[in-house]
Amino acid sequence: MIGLISATAAGAAARDRLAAAWPERTRVYDGPVADAVRTAFAECEGLVCFLATGAVVRLVAPLLDDKRTDPGVVCVDEGGRFAVSLVGGHGGGANDLARAVGEVLGARPVVTTATDAVGLPGLDTLGLPVEGDVAGVSRALLDGEAVALRADVAWPLPPLPLAAEGPYAIRLTDRVVESAGREAVLRPPTLVVGVGGSRGVPADEVLGLVGEALAGAGLSPASIAEVATVDAKAGEPGIVAAAARLGVPLVTYPAGELAGIEVPHPSDAPLAAVGTPSVAEAAALARGGELLVPKRKSRRADGRPAMATCAVVRRLGRGRLAVVGLGPGARDLLTPRAREELRRASVLVGLDQYVDQIRDLLRPGTRVLESGLGAEEERARTAVAEARRGHAVALIGSGDAGVYAMASPALAEASDDIDVVGVPGVTAALAAGAILGAPLGHDHVSISLSDLHTPWEVIERRVRAAAEADLVVTFYNPRSRGRDWQLPKALSLLAEHREPGTPVGVVRNASRADESSRLTTLAALDPATVDMMTVVTVGNTATRRIAGRMVTPRGYRWQDGREAAQ
Repeated sequence: MIGLISATAAGAAARDRLAAAWPERTRVYDGPVADAVRTAFAECEGLVCFLATGAVVRLVAPLLDDKRTDPGVVCVDEGGRFAVSLVGGHGGGANDLARAVGEVLGARPVVTTATDAVGLPGLDTLGLPVEGDVAGVSRALLDGEAVALRADVAWPLPPLPLAAEGPYAIRLTDRVVESAGREAVLRPPTLVVGVGGSRGVPADEVLGLVGEALAGAGLSPASIAEVATVDAKAGEPGIVAAAARLGVPLVTYPAGELAGIEVPHPSDAPLAAVGTPSVAEAAALARGGELLVPKRKSRRADGRPAMATCAVVRRLGRGRLAVVGLGPGARDLLTPRAREELRRASVLVGLDQYVDQIRDLLRPGTRVLESGLGAEEERARTAVAEARRGHAVALIGSGDAGVYAMASPALAEASDDIDVVGVPGVTAALAAGAILGAPLGHDHVSISLSDLHTPWEVIERRVRAAAEADLVVTFYNPRSRGRDWQLPKALSLLAEHREPGTPVGVVRNASRADESSRLTTLAALDPATVDMMTVVTVGNTATRRIAGRMVTPRGYRWQDGREAAQ
C-alpha cells in the first residue's frame, strides 16, 4: 500500500489525481501532517508526500531504521513538476515509485542514486539476496574499475560492465563461501528442497533437517527457491509453516506424477501412505535438476522414529529470450516494454542497422552481436544459443518482431528449455495506415511479395484469394532492384476484381525523418516509384478517398445514411 499525504489544497488536488489512478494501491492519510507521516511510515510500503523536501526530511528522519526495510519516500512539489525519490531509492522502491508517479501526474522523476544516474543496475535491485562488500563493488563499477564475475552457477543477470579479472568481484553462487573482501555475493534461487513428513510433523523438525542437509553440502539457505512435496501433504501444518518461515513457496505434485520419477532411494512406506515410492527426492526432481543431497531423515533426540525426510536439488536458472519489436523507426513509437527489455538484456542480437537505432538505450556491459542483411537464420540460432547458456537475451526486429521478422525463425529454433517473451511493436502496415488515414478499417490482409523464401506460385494464390475475398491488401517487400515484376503482377490480379479508381496508399519510411506518402489509384500507381522501404496498401471495393485520406468504412449501420448522402 502507498500512503498519500498532503498539506494544502494544491497538494490535495494532485494527491487525489494519484489516488484516482491507483485506487487499489493507495490510501489517503488525513489529519496533522506529522501524525499522518508517522502512521503511513509504519503501515505502508511507500509514501508520496505532496510537500517540500525539507519538510519531509525533518518528518521522516526520526523514523528511519534500515534501508532494507524502510518504505520508499517520494516528494512531489505542489506544482506537480517534480517527483523526487527521497529515501529508499532501491530497497524501498522509491526510484520506481517516482517514475510511476511522474507518468501519472506528468511530473519529472528526480532520481539521484548513483547507479541509476549512469544506467547501471544496482546490485541490490536484481531480485537476488546479496551479501558482502556491496557498496565497495558498486563503487568500483561506477568508477570503471575492473570487476570480475565468478559464477558457480548460470543465471540470467542484467548487463554489467565486467572484466575477466580484477581486484573486485561479483560472486554468483548458491554455496556457502567466505568472502575475502572486495566481493559481493549474489544468491540465485537455484535450490529446491523436497520434503516428506508423517502426519503431525513439527515445523521445527522439518527446518532442523533442512538446515542440516544444506550445511552438510555447503549450500546457502538464501538460495532456496521453493519447498516441494506431494499433494497429500499440501495442508500439513508443519510443512506449510516450514516453507513460510523459509520465506519460499510450497509447491506440490500429484502422487502419480512423483511415482514416475526415477530416484535413488525409493521406499515402500510412502508408497503405502500417499501412493508414491518417493516424496522428498521425487518432488525435488519433479522439474529436473541435479540431486545434490539425497534423501535423508531427521534425527530426534528422544530416540523416537523420524517424522521428516528431505532432499536438495539444484535447478539452474533458465535463460531468457525476449523477441523485441522496435516499431517502424521513430523513437516515440518504441514501446515502454521494449525499452525495458533492451535495458534488461545482457546480450543483444540484431541486424546492424537496427542495433544502431537503439544503441544509446543499452546499459553499459551489454554484449552486442550484430550482423548484416541476409543473416536472419544465423541471428535466430545465435540468440537461442545464448539464452541456452543462461543469459538474458534480446533479439530485435523492426516493426513487430512477429510480422515478417525474427520471432518465427527464433521460435522455430527454440525448445522448452528457455523462457521466451514476445514484445509487440508497431508494424509497418499500422504505421502506414495511420499516415494514410484508416485504410484498414475493415477486414484486411498483409502479403509479402518477396519470393526468396516463398515460391511465387504460393504468393500468387494468396493474392488471388485476397482479391476474390475483397480484402484490403498491404504489400510488404513490394519491389527491389532484383524483383521488379512481382508488384505489377500482383496489382493486375487485384485489378481483375476492383475498379481502376480503387484508392491505393504508398508510404515510404513510415515515421522516419525522410517519411513520404501519397494517395493514388490502382490504375495510376507506377510500380517504378516503389522500393523495399515502401508499404503499398490497396483498398477494397468500399474504400474511399475522403478529405485527402484513405478510408475503408467499418460497415456500421449508422453509416448507411451518410454513405447514401455522399
